[in-house]
Amino acid sequence: MVRALRMNRRNFLRDTAGLASGSLILPFMAEAQTGTASPHKLGIASTSYLTAWRPKDTYEFLEHCHGLGAAGIQAPIHGDLQKIRSRADETGMYIEAMVPLPHDSDTSAFEQALKSAQAVGAIALRSACLSGRRYETFSTLADWQRFAALSHKSIETALPILDRYKIPLGLENHKDWTADELCALLQKHSSEYLGACLDFGNNISLLDDPLYVAEKLAPFTVTTHVKNMAVQPYGDGFILSEVVLDQGFLDLPRMISLIRRSRPAARFSLEMITRDPLNVPCFDDKYWVTFPDRNGLYLGRTLKLVQRESRPQPLPRVSQLPHDEQLRIEDQNVVACLRYADQKLDL
Repeated sequence: MVRALRMNRRNFLRDTAGLASGSLILPFMAEAQTGTASPHKLGIASTSYLTAWRPKDTYEFLEHCHGLGAAGIQAPIHGDLQKIRSRADETGMYIEAMVPLPHDSDTSAFEQALKSAQAVGAIALRSACLSGRRYETFSTLADWQRFAALSHKSIETALPILDRYKIPLGLENHKDWTADELCALLQKHSSEYLGACLDFGNNISLLDDPLYVAEKLAPFTVTTHVKNMAVQPYGDGFILSEVVLDQGFLDLPRMISLIRRSRPAARFSLEMITRDPLNVPCFDDKYWVTFPDRNGLYLGRTLKLVQRESRPQPLPRVSQLPHDEQLRIEDQNVVACLRYADQKLDL
């Protein structure tokens, strides 16, 4: 089965390249295949394949992204570390490692992840305090406050280890911290090895304006999740969806410019998650219990944005499709994003 899926991906990439360019290889693919990918080009986060493929082997993912013409990868590090590093060096691709934060006093998983990251030559790390969504995970303000306190302890525990390994870690705005909260957290734990993984779209779900998020977090950015978003209203609030880069409403050139100006060393990694839209139930009382500082101004601004940017056609859904079709669309979306980034965004 795995072999068949790999062949499906190879066939898809071959066919897509021919259709898109009129030749066998798109220009950015040719760059990567000769080992000369530009340092300004777009890499790919493994979470771009969160729905159908879910890559587990880092070397296989690196090769897949090399074949697409990506400049690098952001992924958990598993497999033959020397083989991964040698291939990345040979192709000129960067590696960013996804790592867990330490919990309580147990730093073993965190330290092992940093050792693996160092072994493959990772230039940055990505982590997150919360794996889920704030408004779904916590039912009371006290629950959120306990989580916040534990997160601060985890970061305090991580800092001396980061100082030893000297690899910067970016905390993602992962539908947990508002832009102001994450900014304050990073200022409190100020370190040259701690910053942000700036996700371009997540904080819309927390009623943050996406350009404001970029402005606040760009000075801290060490890693990124480049994406575009689409929205539509629904009964309890609005729905939010990642879409191909040319189909959303975010001001991508402006957001990219803010990061380049503030943190020119930061790399840009695509996170194109092909999935059903997410419900953001901002009319539900439970949504608000962990946001004591949010008010109707945030809601009004976001609903105005939703009204202005709502797409007339339905947002894409894939959960009802056969697995092979999900796999095809997932790859197709990533390739389309890479093409648009190369042609329109100087990435």
